[in-house]
Amino acid sequence: MSNLRFALFAPVGDFFARLAQIFRIDAEGAIRTGARILLIWVLAWLAYRVVRLAARRIEHAVDDGDDSVTTLRERRGRTLSQLLRSVGRVVIFVIALLLTFNLFIDIGPILAGAGILGLAVSFGAQSLVKDVISGFFILSENQFAIGDVIEAGGKSGVVEKMTLRVVVLRDLEGRMHVIPNGEIKVVSNMTRGWSRAVVDVGVAYGEDVDRALAVVRDEAAGFSGDKAWISQLDGAVEVPGIESLGDSSIVIRSLIRTQPGSQWSAAREYRRRIKNRFDREGIEIPFPQRRVHVKVEGVGAPADAIAAAGAAGG
Repeated sequence: MSNLRFALFAPVGDFFARLAQIFRIDAEGAIRTGARILLIWVLAWLAYRVVRLAARRIEHAVDDGDDSVTTLRERRGRTLSQLLRSVGRVVIFVIALLLTFNLFIDIGPILAGAGILGLAVSFGAQSLVKDVISGFFILSENQFAIGDVIEAGGKSGVVEKMTLRVVVLRDLEGRMHVIPNGEIKVVSNMTRGWSRAVVDVGVAYGEDVDRALAVVRDEAAGFSGDKAWISQLDGAVEVPGIESLGDSSIVIRSLIRTQPGSQWSAAREYRRRIKNRFDREGIEIPFPQRRVHVKVEGVGAPADAIAAAGAAGG
């Protein structure tokens, strides 16, 4: 077996030896350098595996097992794990690259020159520095996290990705918005702590308002105690009363306080229940109407007035 291995690898060794003679390279030194390069990148690969493992451990530690509601702790953990992956990948790659260069040349002067060059570039790339600094404060202050629904930079959507430079949003129509952190002046977070849905229902003026209010409050109590929805609600549904007297309806307002991100689904289900209950109770939800008064002069008989009004309408 040993003779067979020697027969197989001897030509390869002779090839590299001749190649080293042609280019006047120390074969033993080249092998040592190659081994060190291989060791550096193997260690870099192992370090990145450790970073990915740590990121997965963070996500697993904050996961409560309930997929119906994403808690603030889960969103914060996902944000930190994604940031750890992105920053760790860049740092490990840069360190491995510098160590590789250090095997061939002295990188001390290069690092000193890079520091001066970086200072010069920072003056010319002030927007990039501003984005990084703003991203650092956004993350440190925990203004929002991955999975939050926010409005920032004139755009709104779900936060899909965060880095020290940009925030990536996905809106309701599926469009992706990439917003530099330096452009974010005001952030409106719609899924932090708790959320609220405001549901207004119009009732016709001809209906008994007190009866309509009683029906809405009864339906709100039933919805608040529904076991299928109680985990997504943050307290009982409130019905303060009549919100306004509109042009064609009396508006009854309901306030639904929910877990973060559940306000839209809860509002849709509540509207469906109110519509079905109003249909069963015979309560009218009006549509916009306009009453037109026609005055006909010089006509005595009602029949003539009706005919004149019909002719005017035609």
